[in-house]
Amino acid sequence: MSTYAGIEIGGTKTLVGFGRGPDDLGDCVRIETTTPEATLGAVVEVLQGQADAGGLAGIGVASFGPVRVAAGAPDYGRILRTPKPGWSDADLLGPLRRFGAPIGLATDVGGAVLAEGRWGACKGLDDHVYVTVGTGVGMGVVANGRLVHGALHPEAGHMSVRTAAHPDPFAGVCPFHGDCLEGLVSGPAIAARLGRPGESVGEDDPVWDVVAGHLAQMAANLTYVLAPRRIVIGGGVGGAEHLLARVRRLLSERLGGYLPHLDDPTALNAYITAPGLGGRAGVLGALILAQDGA
Repeated sequence: MSTYAGIEIGGTKTLVGFGRGPDDLGDCVRIETTTPEATLGAVVEVLQGQADAGGLAGIGVASFGPVRVAAGAPDYGRILRTPKPGWSDADLLGPLRRFGAPIGLATDVGGAVLAEGRWGACKGLDDHVYVTVGTGVGMGVVANGRLVHGALHPEAGHMSVRTAAHPDPFAGVCPFHGDCLEGLVSGPAIAARLGRPGESVGEDDPVWDVVAGHLAQMAANLTYVLAPRRIVIGGGVGGAEHLLARVRRLLSERLGGYLPHLDDPTALNAYITAPGLGGRAGVLGALILAQDGA
């Protein structure tokens, strides 16, 4: 029986799953994201197994960025200039066309924001944002029920956030901007700050107040500019509840009572929240892309 394939290509790992949604998504196949050739070659092998067993009705790809997602562009489906070695100009879709199935494409966070809106923490909302903080920082936006793509796609990870309100002597690690949001709060940024990975840092370490300060600035910017009904923050760094609690508190301070709908703690707890779908959001979003493209 034919089914849909969802592929989430992340900076560290790639996941491949089959199904139509949370109820029939089986165990995903994990592939380490190394070189484009090795990673996509392994993806093709997994898809070939399903194609031989029952067929593929559609393929959805939710990839780390920057990636060209405008279907009419000559470089559609290619990774743009990226600090990830070997991936600049990588063709994500070429190896998948051999299956003859329709292919849908978005960023990994674009897929995640779609899935959270259909099945997860933003179910029933037409205006919401998904932010992932991990190997990098990415953002997906749904406005009026539609995934937002402009000239490229939202790139919140590279917004400027450093202010006198949250002084930070760290120079940042982004190879393009140094101290943009991603350069200050991503997993590699935390490791560079402390000389050890963030997973080994206790919840009471003062570095989390610094990270939360920058994320609260991001959340304030998104709140003023996009007026979303909810902001989901996930990823290996961003999804920790102790960090989200700090972000809520500092966001409240930054808003200064200007927005009455976010005045009380209950409203803030609902506004800044962890993903409802956990680590499955990206793959589930890719399944939505596969079905929409079919």
